[in-house]
Amino acid sequence: MNKEFQGFRVYNSNDNDEPGIKKRDMHDKSDDKDGGIRDYDAKELYGPKITEKDGALLDAHDSFYITTKSLLVLFQIMGVMPIMRVPKDAQTTKRTTYNWISKATLWAYMVWGLESIIVVKVGKERLANFQSSSNKRFDEVIYNIIFLSILIPHFLLPIASWRHGPQVAIFKNMWTHYQLKYLKITGTPIVFPNLYSLTWGLCIFSWGLSFAVILSQHYLQEDFELWHSFAYYHIIAMLDGFCSLWYINCNAFGTASRGLAMNLHKALEAEHPALKVAQYRHLWVDLSHMMQQLGRAYSNMYGIYCMVIFFTTTISLYGALSEILEHGLSYKEMGLFVIVGYCMTLLFIICNEAYHASRKVGLEFQVRLLNVNLGAVDRSTQREVEMFLVAIAKNPPIMNLDGFTNINRELFTANISFMSTYLIVLMQFKLTLLRQSARKTLRSIVRAVFNTSTTMMDDDFTEDDEE
Repeated sequence: MNKEFQGFRVYNSNDNDEPGIKKRDMHDKSDDKDGGIRDYDAKELYGPKITEKDGALLDAHDSFYITTKSLLVLFQIMGVMPIMRVPKDAQTTKRTTYNWISKATLWAYMVWGLESIIVVKVGKERLANFQSSSNKRFDEVIYNIIFLSILIPHFLLPIASWRHGPQVAIFKNMWTHYQLKYLKITGTPIVFPNLYSLTWGLCIFSWGLSFAVILSQHYLQEDFELWHSFAYYHIIAMLDGFCSLWYINCNAFGTASRGLAMNLHKALEAEHPALKVAQYRHLWVDLSHMMQQLGRAYSNMYGIYCMVIFFTTTISLYGALSEILEHGLSYKEMGLFVIVGYCMTLLFIICNEAYHASRKVGLEFQVRLLNVNLGAVDRSTQREVEMFLVAIAKNPPIMNLDGFTNINRELFTANISFMSTYLIVLMQFKLTLLRQSARKTLRSIVRAVFNTSTTMMDDDFTEDDEE
């Protein structure tokens, strides 16, 4: 091995990481003006250490929290995710916390309990209607299942969302620490343009869309009573809110990656940029870890989210098509198509935004490094660029729901494929029922005609006998 690289050695540090996340890096030695060799100090390599005294500084430069605070407050009011921010004067690096007996959590218990009253009442009525549907058509039974499935996320909220509160707090703290570390290493803050107004707009739009979707069912569905709608408003708004949260985070990842790429480009134009490239590599790995933590923190919620969307869309689409085959297009089918369009739009947004975030942080960043002219930089920088590429390959920026599935465009196409398969099976079942019904009708007609003919012949014989 060239003596120039003998200074590289394995180094493990947990100084600026969340619990359970470890990093591996290498120290470098590079030539100075006098031809000597110097070590990269750990402080230089990892950037300034963040201590408990930096609490106020973390809050001051946490632009991501400041610009998206409205969505966090909305989730607290709705009781969806009761995480809290510590006071500004608190001497701690954990600026976001979760506690099962905090004020926000106790408020969530109360809100969820009150909402459960109306949800249980509507659910019982839907279930009673479903159980009394033994003499009704199969399509009417399926119709009741659709609106029962939409109620499921409410009952799964404590398990799917609250239980992962500590993981969500870790994710929020990772964002807070990353922004300060980014500022100290690059000298420039991460700017999220238009994110403040976008978040406010999405908060309002989430509830507006909820009212629009549910009220459309009241006017388009015959048996959807107005008081039933109060059991669905907060559920649809919660689904819209989670979709908005995903959209905002994916856009923030893309913004952070773009800013890091611009700073990397500037660093490579300077003399002896090996240290800066190593520091930017650590920033990129932190960004990749945050993307993975996002999927881990909301794994259960988005997993249930995808399953409910899949089930509801399949049944709604079957109900609409079967009614059209039997009775033609009506307002009822239009209401079912509204549900199908709404569910598929949410799923597409989640999958598409995850794809773009992974591409911006991963592939596009990798292409920038591959386009670096290694002949124009020193050997230490060449080595750091190579290690950067290896870090990208070993830490792919993917949105993974805690090992259950990867969120990307492939998931969307897979859902369409599965839904098509199940829909074909259900439609074959429907056509079989139609054939059986047609046969019964035909038999009834033949019997009626035969009985009429027999009666007429008997009458003729009777008249002949009388003559």
